Amino acid sequence: MAKIKYHMLVCGGTACHASQSEEILTKFKELIVSKGLETEVQAIKTGCFGFCEKGPIVKMMPDNTFYTQVKPGDCAEILEEHIIKGRKVTRLLYQDPETKERISDSRHMGFYKKQIRIALRNCGFINPENIEEYIARDGYLALGTVLTEMSPEAAIEILKKSGLRGRGGGGFPTGLKWEITRKVKAAQKYVVCNADEGDPGAFMDRSILEGDPHTVIEAMAINGYCTGASKGLVYIRAEYPLAVERLKIAMKQSREYGFLGEDIMGTDFSFDIDIRYGAGAFVCGEETALIHSMEGLRGEPTVKPPFPSESGYMGKPTNVNNVETYANIPVIFNKGADWFASIGTARSKGTKVFALAGKINNVGLIEVPMGITLREVIYEIGGGIRDDKEFKAVQTGGPSGGCLTKRHLDTPIDYDNLIAAGSMMGSGGMIVMDEDDCMVAIAKFYLQFTVEESCGKCSPCRIGNKRLHELLEKITQGNGTMEDIDKLRNLGTVIKDTSLCGLGQSSPNPALSTIDNFLDEYLEHVKDKKCRSKVCKSLMQYLVVPDKCIGCTLCARNCPVNAISGERKQVHLIDQEKCIKCGACLEKCKFGAIIIN
Repeated sequence: MAKIKYHMLVCGGTACHASQSEEILTKFKELIVSKGLETEVQAIKTGCFGFCEKGPIVKMMPDNTFYTQVKPGDCAEILEEHIIKGRKVTRLLYQDPETKERISDSRHMGFYKKQIRIALRNCGFINPENIEEYIARDGYLALGTVLTEMSPEAAIEILKKSGLRGRGGGGFPTGLKWEITRKVKAAQKYVVCNADEGDPGAFMDRSILEGDPHTVIEAMAINGYCTGASKGLVYIRAEYPLAVERLKIAMKQSREYGFLGEDIMGTDFSFDIDIRYGAGAFVCGEETALIHSMEGLRGEPTVKPPFPSESGYMGKPTNVNNVETYANIPVIFNKGADWFASIGTARSKGTKVFALAGKINNVGLIEVPMGITLREVIYEIGGGIRDDKEFKAVQTGGPSGGCLTKRHLDTPIDYDNLIAAGSMMGSGGMIVMDEDDCMVAIAKFYLQFTVEESCGKCSPCRIGNKRLHELLEKITQGNGTMEDIDKLRNLGTVIKDTSLCGLGQSSPNPALSTIDNFLDEYLEHVKDKKCRSKVCKSLMQYLVVPDKCIGCTLCARNCPVNAISGERKQVHLIDQEKCIKCGACLEKCKFGAIIIN
């Protein structure tokens, strides 16, 4: 069989998939056949490259040329110029926004320069639906080493030595968690993968499952061997159809190759995996609520102890880790605990995957070493704020986290520093905000989310968060008082101290952190009845600028509530009592005569 000379890697992640990457892949395959290049060129579907802002992405190997924002109509030119004539298609190369230089190698792009890809090591490099490509990149090597050369206790010690902590939010030491489950005596134990990714703007776990599902399967099998479990369960939200499809394909292939099932790799260890579907409840990210959901019960947390390691799924010892945590495990056994521990900070080892979103130039999935600063992430990897606006805040940790400000830009990112700053690592959502965002409204948005997602089991979360949201609603409507700000602080502290699970205990964080860091905006809303960002409608006024109004009547004719009066060729007026702040007048005025005060 002739050796393939060129590989065309086409991003098959959800974002690129939604932007015609499947059509691009099909077109490449058709062109390769029509040119008679089947023995020399191969077009391959991969997982997410991470640089979602510039997708769909096509990467040419072996020369590592990185084409961005590719369309199906570009395929013929890429094949003709790059493959046949040996010339790069310059217009499709990434353009540095500052130097305007076209860059062909992704390693020289600001987005990738400071990244270290461990959990994402295979995403964008292999076809996630081909087990042989995973094996070619040391896939299942770690499982073989652990099963044939290590006792469960020795393997757990390596994991403990690595310093890996859970990437799902709490940051509990992974090796210690496995050891606790190992020591519990039971005839049946379970290993669970938490793929219930519920943070707004988060897509880390989804991308790993879409781009490298075998790494999770391998890690779960290692977990089963170490903890004494013979059964694995992946709890994944049904809204992730592509991740589910690729996971199913990977599980089928793993069984065919003998990496799942009876007597794996000729040993006496047997282990298999099933899928359980979630309906998208945020609270089911908490492990006891997740377990109840898998059992067919209402997804509600329970008081701990007992912990799932002692009594979990069906009352049996159960070890729960999230997708990203599992994605690190094969590498630790392949490269060593010392290698992994050499990356990161003293108490936070390795890397962290973040979903970088919001008012940022380079939206995407990034993996950075623990200890990198927010400034490096936002301005070097993220490319700064859109439209050259001023950075205002970044929300880390999703609804459970807090807003960090300019004074936190040089804070090293790790578990302890983020908590000390009033936020948290969470699962890895990182939403950037600019000068146009109202921080009171942001806090209200996150509180609305947690109110809707609360399971309602405990009163502090069920009732307390509702009251917090009502106070924020009152303030954004211009009816707030100074006492309301004090109530927000006091009530938030009580909810944190008395809620049953992590959702309730962290839910006041957005309100408390914005009060701490943006008290001046709260005071403006309460005292001056103004929203500087002009986001809170009740505090906005649409006004006519007399010098610019020519009396064309266009604004009046488009006002849905007849709040604008004035004769033709005369200056118009807006009745503030009638105005519903819909913005129709501002949108229709061609002379800049309408402003928001």
